Amino acid sequence: MSLCMGCMQEIGNNIICPECGFDNSEKQQTPFLPYGTVLANRYIIGAGIDTNGESTRYLGFDKQTGNVVTVCEFLPVGLFSRDENTTEVKVSYEDRLNYGKLKDDFINYYRILSDLRELSALMNIHNIFEENNTVYVVEENEDLIPFEEYVERSNGSLEWDIARPLFMPVISALEALHKRGIGHYAIAPKNMYITSSGKIKISGFATENERKRGTPLKSQLFSGAAAPEQYLTNFPLDDITDIYGFCATLFYALTGHLPKSAPERKQDSRLLMSTNTVKHLPPHVVSALANGLQVERENRITDFDQLRSQLSVAHTAKAIQDEISRTASMNLPEDTSNSKSRNGMSHISIVIIAASITVLVLGIIGTFWVMQNPLAGMFGDTSSTVESTQSTEWTGPTIPNYLGMTYEEASKAAESDSSITLYRNYTDEYSDEYEEGKIMSQSPAAGSKLTQEDGILISVTVSKGSQMRELPKIEGSSIEQAASDIAEKGLLATPEYQYSDKYAEGRVVGYKDHQAGDTVEYGSNVTVIISKGQKQSESSSVG
Repeated sequence: MSLCMGCMQEIGNNIICPECGFDNSEKQQTPFLPYGTVLANRYIIGAGIDTNGESTRYLGFDKQTGNVVTVCEFLPVGLFSRDENTTEVKVSYEDRLNYGKLKDDFINYYRILSDLRELSALMNIHNIFEENNTVYVVEENEDLIPFEEYVERSNGSLEWDIARPLFMPVISALEALHKRGIGHYAIAPKNMYITSSGKIKISGFATENERKRGTPLKSQLFSGAAAPEQYLTNFPLDDITDIYGFCATLFYALTGHLPKSAPERKQDSRLLMSTNTVKHLPPHVVSALANGLQVERENRITDFDQLRSQLSVAHTAKAIQDEISRTASMNLPEDTSNSKSRNGMSHISIVIIAASITVLVLGIIGTFWVMQNPLAGMFGDTSSTVESTQSTEWTGPTIPNYLGMTYEEASKAAESDSSITLYRNYTDEYSDEYEEGKIMSQSPAAGSKLTQEDGILISVTVSKGSQMRELPKIEGSSIEQAASDIAEKGLLATPEYQYSDKYAEGRVVGYKDHQAGDTVEYGSNVTVIISKGQKQSESSSVG
């Protein structure tokens, strides 16, 4: 079998590949592995794909499976040498300690990545092994579109409804990395790809040593996406650093361009976004981008839960509260604006308390979206294959069934099995079958083989309940009780004040444009009419 070193397709006696046009008479430049090198008696090495100060990635072929793969080789620039047409890496006596430490960091980093193979946004790692005085990592090679090309083909930017389902799994992936003590620190458009099924894959992995200044490695930073602290010598990196890169990449997706580089933004921190773009983006998304791209770390979004919340339409609490308070103030008559209600609280206080109660439910409200497929014409026809994870002959351990449990119940149950790690998919979904807060799906499925000795990651999706909710009866109740009842249904409420001869001041008159028993979509905002009491005539108000 004769393979093209540029695409790993069979070419027979051809020198120039009829598939990709690669010239197979050429040699791979030193110090990279020669074409045709066989590693672990299994992987054939082809053309280099990309390189950074820590490693180099090659196209490869797995003789055992017959699959095209990607092979990453640990090659720290400046700390090794390799003779022409050889494979052994040489390290000087002076550099041996630095080389050994960096190599250990590299191995540990990719072992953690390998453990997180179930996360959809991460590349699948098949093998890690040492050879030639260095380390090799074998990754799955998929049919991918560079993210920059994807955005360009989408008229230069993405709509939020398209970007949101693409980027949310990236937050979960980064969160999982940081929980295991590592980060990516190079989230940028050049390190993102789109699969044929329309999902994002992250590439460009490297240890922290490669992603900041002041280490023995030649750092690789991506202008516009690298956080300001990455330009500082030996500054410790953390999840706040990756949040900056994530927001910069999302900014690129929504606007078609990256923010200015961090050193430039130190002088002028403004984010350039056209008026037209701002008009087409939900206000909470614009706010989240601004918060995630703060130059000063202390002003930046601090964790992934907060990032996820701010990017969710449900988390516009402050704006809602401000609007409710403003509306209440505008509707109160001047001579009663400072008066107390019967329980000793001002109208404004009541409204703010009601708003606060309503806001409590916002943390669990997600947005319902249907993703339009933007990939038409980008890929050839591909047939999907479904592999069964169950076997009628299997008598060993299987994946437990967590369906119908709350996430807390499932987590507690999983604690009894050290081989299982449970992760929640934060894109909750609607379900008419499962109640709100109950697990509606899991992957791998219940009953699947449990064969991984080092453990398995199980992702679960929690139900948001039915999409349509029935408005509760609130007429005559207090504003606090009405807000609580509406919030329990997963709905939002905005007060509107009117005079009423029927209900005392501060009591609920009813809904505006709705009545109890009507059904509205989960997360909808309904207007509740609050009584200002009877309207007093001018003669009766004169003392």
